[in-house]
Amino acid sequence: MSMTTARLRRRVNRAGIFAILCLVGVVMLFPFVFMAITAFRSVDQYIAGSGFSLDSWTVLFNAIPVVQQLLNSTIVTGGAVLIILAVSSTAGYALSKLGFRGSSYLFLGVLAGMTVPMQSIIIPEFVNVSQVGLINQYLGAILVYAALGVPFATFLMTAYYRGIPNELVEASLMDGASFWQIFLRVMLPMGIPALVTVAVLQFIQVWDDLLIGLLFLQSPNVRTITVGLATLQSSRMVDVPALMAGSIISALPAIVVYLIFQRNLVAGLTMGVNK
Repeated sequence: MSMTTARLRRRVNRAGIFAILCLVGVVMLFPFVFMAITAFRSVDQYIAGSGFSLDSWTVLFNAIPVVQQLLNSTIVTGGAVLIILAVSSTAGYALSKLGFRGSSYLFLGVLAGMTVPMQSIIIPEFVNVSQVGLINQYLGAILVYAALGVPFATFLMTAYYRGIPNELVEASLMDGASFWQIFLRVMLPMGIPALVTVAVLQFIQVWDDLLIGLLFLQSPNVRTITVGLATLQSSRMVDVPALMAGSIISALPAIVVYLIFQRNLVAGLTMGVNK
């Protein structure tokens, strides 16, 4: 009788958890469903709440150069992610395995960099970038995004590399390998889960950002897709269906990247913490 009661309780608990997850899923997916439905309506159909058409897509592609802005976003995001991966992987290796003097203080500095709000440094960054003539240049935005993303990425790579046994480094040194060779042949291949985690997180962060793009990429020919969508708004009226259509285009790359690498993302975060 007790076993039957225990099984019944487990089933009830599972059913309760499943119901809660379904409720959370509905809440999370509702904005995307609304966005998809609205994107295939004209303004009049949106106001009336019925009907479907492709007028919003025509308005969107006539209002902004969608393909060019997607290309701009790809260039800026790809460049920033590559710099973040290069800096964080080498810095994480140095902080975790080389044991040089002052490494602990440098790591504390990295942690301190994670606590600085972006809004508090964005104006000094704008002044510095403008003084070197990189406003409205891909490189200016790429460097700012990289500077903001490196602290967290370095922290994650350092935590991950610390979980790799020091005996591997010592054995490689005894075999005559240099520290650079150890990084390229041992640490870098073993750090792929963490690198994928950093790449996915930073890709989503940079791709979806608006503030930096709005400040550092003001020229129409270098605007990212998020900045381009912001220009759809006028002082009197917002074309909601066209904005939703653009939001779908903007959100798809980040969603696709996450869905493709979600297992690597979870593995990288979990292994980095457990180790």
